[in-house]
Amino acid sequence: MKAIIPAAGIGTRLRPHTYTLPKALLYVAGKPIISHILDDVIPLGVSSIVLIVGYKGDLIEEYVRKRYPDIKVEFVEQEERKGIGHAVSLTRELADAGEPLLIILGDTILKSDLASVVKSKTNVLGVKEVADPRRFGVCELKNGFITRLVEKPEDPPSNLALVGMYFLLDSKPLFAALEEEISQGIMNHGEYQITDALQMMIEKGQKFTAHTIDEWFDCGKPEAMLATNRRLLEDARVGASAIEGCVIVPPVSISPSAEIVSSIVGPYVSIAENAVVRNSIIRDSIIAEGATVRDCLLEDSLVGARAVIQGGFQQVDVGDSSEITFK
Repeated sequence: MKAIIPAAGIGTRLRPHTYTLPKALLYVAGKPIISHILDDVIPLGVSSIVLIVGYKGDLIEEYVRKRYPDIKVEFVEQEERKGIGHAVSLTRELADAGEPLLIILGDTILKSDLASVVKSKTNVLGVKEVADPRRFGVCELKNGFITRLVEKPEDPPSNLALVGMYFLLDSKPLFAALEEEISQGIMNHGEYQITDALQMMIEKGQKFTAHTIDEWFDCGKPEAMLATNRRLLEDARVGASAIEGCVIVPPVSISPSAEIVSSIVGPYVSIAENAVVRNSIIRDSIIAEGATVRDCLLEDSLVGARAVIQGGFQQVDVGDSSEITFK
């Protein structure tokens, strides 16, 4: 079984953080997004992983080769952003071997029983009920099988959204459908969608079942990143060793190489490698690699790699029955 992870996105909604890092390397709940995905995929017994990169893809390759030296990982560059279908089609020389194929999008963290998915006797698509299915690819079910897929429909046939997890028993029908889609110029919302290729497969008799994902974490914008950080830290029930002179309120993830001095940290805080926190109170925030926070009260905050945040203390002379609010 091979795995494909499309991770070529620019992450415009996460600027300024993605001016210097690709979205897949943004830090959440103790490690970059791509590590959450790889750490779920590798135990499934994949023979190799193909990572589709684009914007700042050299940084992704450098990180993955250093962090996962014993795993066979190959890299394919998507120079033009023409959709997930187009991205996957670029991996044909590496992944079209008639073997089972697992595809997981590189900007989404999923929590579910993927081990049961890759043991399935049918093709499987990951789905989740959503409040507004018009924003997603949507599937229709009949007698336990998927009968129709529609990309971002104005009038959704169901509220079952495709969440970016696709398991194919045989890679060949998918790549044949992608080739047909691209050669015929079949575009949806200006891109070659993998949804359309999968629909072609269904029309040609391929059977698909739906696997309901337990939890689906979007990392597309700052508030979603913080919500994902909270939930994953909560699930992991992680804390940190006692730090002299500090108060640590779990759940938190603090790198052993971070320097924490005279501070209160937590709950729901992730602090990456070589970050420095001094004389501060931080909660519900992500502090990236090498960042420095001094004399601050931070909440609901993302501090990028090597950024420096420095606050200050106030001097007041407050009379009786007075009220002061600092913002």
